[in-house]
Amino acid sequence: MAAGYLEILRARHAARLLVGTLVGRLPNATAAIAIVLFIRAEGGSYSLAGALAAVYGVANAVGQPLLGRLVDLHGQPRVQLPAAVLSALAMAVFAFAGTEPPALSYLAVAAAGLFTPPLEGGLRALWPSVLRKEGQVHTAYAMDAVAQEVMFTVGPLLVTLCTALWSAQAALLVLNVIGVLGALSVVVSPPSRAWRSAPREAHWLGALRSPGLIALLGAFLFVGVALGSITVAAVSYADDHGGDAVYGWLMAALGLGALAGGAVYGARQWAGAPERRLRVLVGLLAVCYLPLMLMPGAVAMTALTALSGVFLAPAIACAFVIVDRHAPRGTVTEAFSWLVTTFTVGASVGTGLAGPVVEWGGALWGFAVPGVAGGVSLLVLLATGRVLAAPARTAVVASSSENDPNRAVEPRFSSGDRA
Repeated sequence: MAAGYLEILRARHAARLLVGTLVGRLPNATAAIAIVLFIRAEGGSYSLAGALAAVYGVANAVGQPLLGRLVDLHGQPRVQLPAAVLSALAMAVFAFAGTEPPALSYLAVAAAGLFTPPLEGGLRALWPSVLRKEGQVHTAYAMDAVAQEVMFTVGPLLVTLCTALWSAQAALLVLNVIGVLGALSVVVSPPSRAWRSAPREAHWLGALRSPGLIALLGAFLFVGVALGSITVAAVSYADDHGGDAVYGWLMAALGLGALAGGAVYGARQWAGAPERRLRVLVGLLAVCYLPLMLMPGAVAMTALTALSGVFLAPAIACAFVIVDRHAPRGTVTEAFSWLVTTFTVGASVGTGLAGPVVEWGGALWGFAVPGVAGGVSLLVLLATGRVLAAPARTAVVASSSENDPNRAVEPRFSSGDRA
């Protein structure tokens, strides 16, 4: 398993792009908790903190596909770095202005979310130009999904550490400066500077004109709902089984399960169409949510939560491959950004839906939501099977000065991008 990932990381520029993207996305991964801690330190209410975090999330969901389209049109450096700087400046305004006037706080947080650079989609667009084998790209997608789980586990710890050592204001500023440095590391790299999207057909829908992509997004909306609802149901469970410490263990177990599943999934090559494999993975994901309704003791519940996350990262990694196959020519960054946005919106819907369900029926019915949402996601994939099975775009001929010093032209498996 380790050998496969080491082969990816030894490829020229691969480790730099992966680490730079993860560091560049730290502000996004930590925004919600950083905003809440800052507002609490300023003496604001939890309602204000929640509203500001929600505004950031909505603005981020709107901005990702829009900026992704600009990246496809104008290249990565001309969009990613200015966006990172603008997002960091907006968060700095929020950090220095505090909660007064409230309108300025909302405006600054909205701008920070809107201009968050689409580094995640950009990295996935770069993999085909950095790695020369299709199997390696699929492994890189799995490694990418695993790395996201690590980031979303480590990120909140960094926020609390910065807050404890300095202040909540310093945490906002430091993490956003680090994010700009991560984005800078990516965009000055040769693959990022050389990458150009393939010529695209002018269409106002952009990536969304692909029926296969629409079907995938519809399915992953409900995967996001499942994940978001677990976080709320787990709070209710923890209140009766040990409090915040138990909740922390449950969330850590969820991430650990996803990390383990993604690591194993990416360690081997998988035969057959990824669309069929995704149906199996989502079905297993839905089934693994159901045991949560048993609500055993804290130790057993932690193990069940880890199990519920095992097929999450593999499903996401498989979805990356499908996006690559179905994104219209010249829209790959935008298409990946739409997947991020849809998953984020789904998680927000799941959080909002699980709250009233838990208040009405307790944690038991709260844990029923992810099982139902996972089942609906599978039904969407089954109902749109013909659309998803439509022939993918044919490979293009690409020339890469990075991977081929002699500029030899060879058939590529690429998603339609050329370096």
